[in-house]
Amino acid sequence: MLSADRLRFVFSRIKERLWVKPLMLSGLSVGGAFIAKLADNLGFSGVFPEVSLESVESLLSIMASSMMVIATFAVGSMVAAYASASASATPRSIPLVIADDVTQNALSAFIGAFIFSIVSLIAIQNQMFDSAGRFAIFALTLLVFAIVVITFVRWVDRIARLGRVVNTIEQVEKAAGDALDRRRHAPTLGALTVSPRQAEGKGLPVYSPTVGYVQHIDLETLQSHAEALKCHATVTALPGTFVCAGRPLLRIDEGLDELLEGSDEESQAFKPDAFASAFTINPNRTFDDDPRFGLLALSEIADKALSPAINDPGTAINVIGALVRLFTLWQSPREENALQKITYDRVSIPELVIEDMFDDAFTAIARDGAGLVEVSIRLQKAFCALAETGDDAMITAAKKHSRMALDRSKHALSLQDDIDAVVAAASPLSLGLQDKITR
Repeated sequence: MLSADRLRFVFSRIKERLWVKPLMLSGLSVGGAFIAKLADNLGFSGVFPEVSLESVESLLSIMASSMMVIATFAVGSMVAAYASASASATPRSIPLVIADDVTQNALSAFIGAFIFSIVSLIAIQNQMFDSAGRFAIFALTLLVFAIVVITFVRWVDRIARLGRVVNTIEQVEKAAGDALDRRRHAPTLGALTVSPRQAEGKGLPVYSPTVGYVQHIDLETLQSHAEALKCHATVTALPGTFVCAGRPLLRIDEGLDELLEGSDEESQAFKPDAFASAFTINPNRTFDDDPRFGLLALSEIADKALSPAINDPGTAINVIGALVRLFTLWQSPREENALQKITYDRVSIPELVIEDMFDDAFTAIARDGAGLVEVSIRLQKAFCALAETGDDAMITAAKKHSRMALDRSKHALSLQDDIDAVVAAASPLSLGLQDKITR
């Protein structure tokens, strides 16, 4: 069973493979060379102008010899960009850098043009085309050449920024924003709501057959099995959760006792592995269905910039601004027509907890940036800005992290004037919003 949501997840994983687009363009290039033969079969010899065989061969030879060099150069530049992203930002951002559309399109265009020129050159040298076919190949060659030039110009601009910290922050912020936007319009992914404490309650646990991170949950599969067995499934492992032998993926209740006490056929119909198959589990986390992973990746970028080896507080400040934008997006008004309705009434899923999201985003920055007054001040301003959204849970989380960051700064900063500046930045939250927090 392949649902639309699962197809979206699979398609996102395909985009992270470098060989997919080049393979598709190579197939189209081979097909384009043989499509030119149709011009001869359709009797266009008297319509198309005459093109000399030498000119077509010369043009194809130039393209064949140059495209492989450019493709090799492109691969080398991409590998350097990936290494730069891993070293200067975080290794968790590599899938986003690899999935860059402009870079993949450039590599695909270069390889596709090389394959097209080689196949067409072989066909022409073996007298496969008449005059109409030669003109069609000539026209296709000019078209491919124009595409390569335009792609190369766009790619040069992108490769100059690909893998740089600022560009990587933008890519991670966009991925995290897309995941947060999908989750805020579908807080329980279309299932019923249950609190995290209730999700860990009674019921028959279903464990993971493998060890790793939950990347995706196919709710249509869970709903289908629950309807067939007339039971209810409560998900305990959201995307991003690390599961092992002792960590249940879900618990099954409401009707399970009747099922197990029923006939042998009904009892045999219950197979926990069928429910576990709805969970995609792999060694690494992904950004698509795991909003907290995007927040964590941004925090890692800032944390690495704060290390003594790099000492770049400006990058940490940029990340704090990105985190404020993401949390503001999370609390922005939801469009009623965009809210996902409850379509899986036999499945319950807990919502994301804002305190956990704050822990992912700000704990490492507050810990390792406590000794830098500019980072500490910007953190306190960020907490004040987030508390002004008016959401009670976010106010509580902002107040807690503001207090923790302030305590760290008091221990890490040696100059009293710096400590006073951080305290002044935190004072609007501790004083002006006290009534809202305690109410």
